[in-house]
Amino acid sequence: MRITVVGAGYVGLVSGACFADFGHQVTCVDKDVGKIRALKRGDMPIYEPGLLELVRSNAREGRLSFSTFLAGAVKRAEVVMIAVGTPSRRGDGCADLSYVYAVAREIAPRISGFTVVVVKSTVPVGTGDEVERIIREARPDADVAVVSNPEFLREGAAIRDFKHPDRIVIGCEDERARQVMAELYRPLYINAAPILGTRRRAAELIKYAANAFLATKITFINEIADLCEKLGADVQEVARGVGLDNRIGSKFLHAGPGFGGSCFPKDTVALVKIGQDNQAPLRIVETVVAVNDQRKRAMAGKVALALDGAVRGKTIGVIGLTFKPNTDDMREAPSIALITALQDMGGKVKAHDPIGMEQAKAALPDVIYCDSPYSCAENADALVIVTEWEQFRALDLGRLKQAMARPVLIDLRNIYRADELRKHGFRYLGVGKPPLEADSRPTELLRSAL
Repeated sequence: MRITVVGAGYVGLVSGACFADFGHQVTCVDKDVGKIRALKRGDMPIYEPGLLELVRSNAREGRLSFSTFLAGAVKRAEVVMIAVGTPSRRGDGCADLSYVYAVAREIAPRISGFTVVVVKSTVPVGTGDEVERIIREARPDADVAVVSNPEFLREGAAIRDFKHPDRIVIGCEDERARQVMAELYRPLYINAAPILGTRRRAAELIKYAANAFLATKITFINEIADLCEKLGADVQEVARGVGLDNRIGSKFLHAGPGFGGSCFPKDTVALVKIGQDNQAPLRIVETVVAVNDQRKRAMAGKVALALDGAVRGKTIGVIGLTFKPNTDDMREAPSIALITALQDMGGKVKAHDPIGMEQAKAALPDVIYCDSPYSCAENADALVIVTEWEQFRALDLGRLKQAMARPVLIDLRNIYRADELRKHGFRYLGVGKPPLEADSRPTELLRSAL
């Protein structure tokens, strides 16, 4: 099948490479000349595990190509995928659909034969209707069907998610388009991936609702973590007890500094706006947005607590800058609000990230960037773990302590055990853990007695 993907960003590039790996003929089109030149050389504009190899192998086999010329790519295509950005619009938080609608206007005169236009971008309900209206107004004779096919890719695990999806959502009213989409995803039949056919508007809302629900789970456990700290309970034990209920599940019940990234912050704000515009306010989601924004900056208070309230004049090491591991994405990363707050409190910040430091420099220019966790810890009064990269899970604690001015570690992802750090002479502060002076593992006595 001949596929043209418009937009060679995160969604477009991963989707295009995976469809090519299935055996389809894919052309990724983007207006960014520099990006297309880089992709033709085999250089990636983003970091995603496995993507470099996938793109290079399929380009080498002739199944994946890159271009800045839309006309020819659309004319040859049976499926045209719109995978451009829908960032939050300044001022009101609505999704900015200008890029989506611009693509619809550009492809309309170039469509040839029956063509399925697939909206992969995350868009508000009714966007597919407007895309179809734009195309039909420009080309009344066009034989076209517009489909909503939202993506559910996790950064850092996008290729596996694409090839082993929980579900494939296809929203359309045209039977021919439904058959084309079934053929498009036919290589996944062997994985028994469930295909959920819906009306187009339902598919558009599924994406927003899914992200809002996951963001709500994160925010819920973060608030429970705050309560645990007041009551002397351990949030990890609470989360495990809650998550073992199969009606709830354990995923997204990991307390931390708040959610970030390209999806959850943008999509929750957009969903709130959709609800307000349609006189159906989403009070839970509104609260999730507000609590999460407050939480990111409030993490600086934990650092201050570990330093007995005195941050001014102190050197703080921060390891892990990207919003999650295995990506270089700094969009809405909790590290930005944390570091900005620490600087506002008079602290000097050093930082390290395995992948994302170049991207971080644009958002955080007044930071000393270090090439390892140990150089970041050197002469620091406290070290803060913000992102749970695997490289940070087994640090040499003796070397770390020796490098630091004061052995203080604030673990915002709870990847270490308090008793282990204290055994090495650290003052340790986690999220949702008993107070600093409390017995860190009261349940050990109970376990040993059973």
